Amino acid sequence: NLGDLSPRALRVLSSVDLIAAEDTRNTASMLTAFGVRTRMMALHDHNESDVAGGLIARLAEGASVALVSDAGTPLISDPGYRLVSAVRTAGLPVVAVPGPCALIAGLSVSGLPTDAFSFIGFPPAKGAARRKWLQTYAAWPHTLVLYEASHRVAMLGEELPQLFGAERPVCVLRELTKRFEQAWSGPAAELSGWLSADANRLRGEFVVVIGPGAEATDDEDVDRVLRPLLRALEPSRAARVAAEILGLGKNALYQRALTLAGKRED
Repeated sequence: NLGDLSPRALRVLSSVDLIAAEDTRNTASMLTAFGVRTRMMALHDHNESDVAGGLIARLAEGASVALVSDAGTPLISDPGYRLVSAVRTAGLPVVAVPGPCALIAGLSVSGLPTDAFSFIGFPPAKGAARRKWLQTYAAWPHTLVLYEASHRVAMLGEELPQLFGAERPVCVLRELTKRFEQAWSGPAAELSGWLSADANRLRGEFVVVIGPGAEATDDEDVDRVLRPLLRALEPSRAARVAAEILGLGKNALYQRALTLAGKRED
């Protein structure tokens, strides 16, 4: 995205000897908009191993090379790992030029715990391998961040409540930092309905943030969270907020909120 190119990144791209780009056509559009005429070459999943040696030779001779990917940060579900690893093994420096990273951007606005998280990339495409992969993370004790393709996100909406639990908190972020950016938060059971309510919600690139697996929480902890919330909120709203804070199901917390508020459900 043109708006996401920082002044530092622009200076680097203008001054290096060569830009290694995942797709030279996409990168050329960006460079042209900024008047950058640096020479480019393609570096992608299919040729990375073949071109790494030549790039290292150029770096050893004193040349400078910038690595860019089509969207976000190279190596994060994008090409570049083999090259960076080989450059470091050769004893040559690698310098980061920070820019957009969908997993960090998504995590930062998800409202889910950020003190510990795991980025787990893309789920397998289909079949038993996909289900087994998801089940591996179902009880993960901290926040999960994954990417999903537009043609599979509806399937994820069906799988998460089955494998992670209907009330597991989820935040789905679509087209981050782009014109049609959209975010939704709620329990896993409601994700499928939200996606199917509008065909546009099945388009674009997705970051999915999943709250930690619930740990045992005693009644004192629950009450300590609920009591101040009930001074300002109705029991149903207080239960929903407490569920987000504690990573617990909202139904049980709602019953406790009704008790603390001195009400009963008809």
